[in-house]
Amino acid sequence: QVHVVESGGGLVQAGSSLRLSCAASGRTFSGYHVGWSRQAPGKEREFVAAISWPFGNTDYADSVKGRFTLSRDNAKNTVYLQMNSLKPEDTAIYYCAASGLFENLIKLDPTIHWGQGTQVTVSS
Repeated sequence: QVHVVESGGGLVQAGSSLRLSCAASGRTFSGYHVGWSRQAPGKEREFVAAISWPFGNTDYADSVKGRFTLSRDNAKNTVYLQMNSLKPEDTAIYYCAASGLFENLIKLDPTIHWGQGTQVTVSS
């Protein structure tokens, strides 16, 4: 199991950008796919994006396609979620996780261990 630490959240205005980081702790991301989910107050967790190992193939939720971009820096054991053109509805706690199964990240399999999360707040 790869433990993760998320960072980079904050309070921004609509239309702004943020870059979230997901760093591996204790071991590397080598061999693992990495995904992001988010949960807004009073709502269920939803899939945001995932990036595969080793080729870096990506999948995005329709709500963020064209605005969010995933990348991974294997040397730094870090995955980045670049979020552009942020909207108030993007406000949520963002979580990342690593999994040996790409589809488990997309379907939010209950065996996935998400990190502590980082708060993103977008004001209108």
